[in-house]
Amino acid sequence: MTPGDTARTSSGPTPSDPAAHRTGAPAPAVPPDEQPPLDPRTAPVPRYGHGSLADLLPAVVSGQGVPELAGLATGFTLEPADRACVFLVDGMGWEALAAHPDEAPFLTSLLASSSNGSGAPLTSGFPSTTATSLASVGTGLPPGVHGLPGYTARNPETGELMNQLRWQPWTDPYAWQPYPTVFQRAATAGIATCQVSAPHFEHTPLTRIALSGGTFHGRLTGEERMDLAAERLGAADRTLVYTYYAELDGNGHRYGMDSDAWRGQLQYVDRLAQRLAEQLPPRAALYVTADHGMVDVPSTERARFDFDEDWELSAGVAKLGGEGRMRHLYAVPGAAADVATVWREVLAGDAWVATREEAVALGWFGPHVEPRVRDRIGDVVAAMSGDAAVVATRTEPNESALIGMHGSATAAEQLVPLLEVRT
Repeated sequence: MTPGDTARTSSGPTPSDPAAHRTGAPAPAVPPDEQPPLDPRTAPVPRYGHGSLADLLPAVVSGQGVPELAGLATGFTLEPADRACVFLVDGMGWEALAAHPDEAPFLTSLLASSSNGSGAPLTSGFPSTTATSLASVGTGLPPGVHGLPGYTARNPETGELMNQLRWQPWTDPYAWQPYPTVFQRAATAGIATCQVSAPHFEHTPLTRIALSGGTFHGRLTGEERMDLAAERLGAADRTLVYTYYAELDGNGHRYGMDSDAWRGQLQYVDRLAQRLAEQLPPRAALYVTADHGMVDVPSTERARFDFDEDWELSAGVAKLGGEGRMRHLYAVPGAAADVATVWREVLAGDAWVATREEAVALGWFGPHVEPRVRDRIGDVVAAMSGDAAVVATRTEPNESALIGMHGSATAAEQLVPLLEVRT
C-alpha cells in the first residue's frame, strides 16, 4: 500500500445501509487495515420496473390514452394527464433537496407529492450518472438494455474507452443504442412532443439516441425554457414536453454542495420550477425530477484513492473506466479475479466491489443485460459506499479535482425526486 493507506478509515454507513438505523452502543472502532470488505450483495439496487427513472416516461405516456404505447408500461403508475411536462434538473438529488428547504421552498412544499403522492423518491439507475440516466429516461429502458453503462465504458469492438457523455471517440450512436425513444414513439402515436433545452444540445449524439422525437426548441435562459415549455404544453390536446437545466450539477462538481454557488443555483431552480408550475394549462401534469444526486468528496488522502499512484489498485488493470464514485475495471487477460480481490482489500469498507458476473446477477444494471452490452461493463465494478472516490490524478486531472461527484449506489446519489403539480 501507499504510505497514506494507514490513515484510511471506513466512511461509515450510508443512509441506505441497514447499519445506519441500528440502535444501542456503538461498535468498537475497527483499525483501517482490518476493515472487512463490503459484500456486494448489500449494495442498494435501483427499483427497476417499480420506481426508477426508466419507468417514468412509460408511466406518463401510458396515461395519455394511446393503446400503441401501453406496452411501455411497467409496475410504476401515475395518474393520467392529457398534457405532461418533465422538468429534469441535473444533479438535484432527493437528499440534498430535502436538506435545503430555505433555498427551495417551492420544491420542498411538493415533496409529499413525489411518486404519485406517496412522498417517496425514485431511484436513478446504476450507475447514477448523467449519460446513463438520460438514456434511461428517454428510452424507458434500464442500462443493461439501452447500453450506456457509465460515464466512460470500453467499446468491446475497439478496446477503447468511450466517453458516453461527450461521445469520444466517435462511435455510431444508433449502433451503440439502437432502440427508439419514448418521445419518438409518442410522436408517432399522435402526441405533440417536444424538447426545450439549451441550443447546444440539439445535435449531440446523446440527444439523438436518448431524447430525440418531436421538435427541439433551443432557448438560452432558464426563464425562456420555462415559458416556452408551458406554451408548448398547451399547444395541443395531448402533449409531452421535456425540459432540462444543467447548471446545478456543474456548480456542485466545481464548488461542492456546501458552497454559496450551489445554494444559489438551487434557489434559481426553485424559482424556475414555480414559474413553470404557475403557467400550466388545463389538464396538465408537471413532473420535476433529476438524473442523480451528488456526494462531496473530501480533499484528503483517506477519501481520494489515487489509481495513478497506488500500485496495488493499478496492478492487472488494463483500462480504468467509469468515474471517481463508480469504476469499471478492465483487467489484463487472466487477472480479473486478482483485481477483484485486491480492490476489495484496499477499498475495504469504502466500496462494494463485484465481478461483472456478480454485478449482472445482482441486477445492478437492470433485470436483464443484453449480450451487446455485457462486455461494456468492467471485468470488475467498484461502487463507492461512503464519501470516498477512486481518482486518477495524472490521467484524469480535471475529473480528479472535482469536489462533488456521483455515480455510485448510495442514497445521496441514487434517490431523485418526482415532484408533481397538476391542473
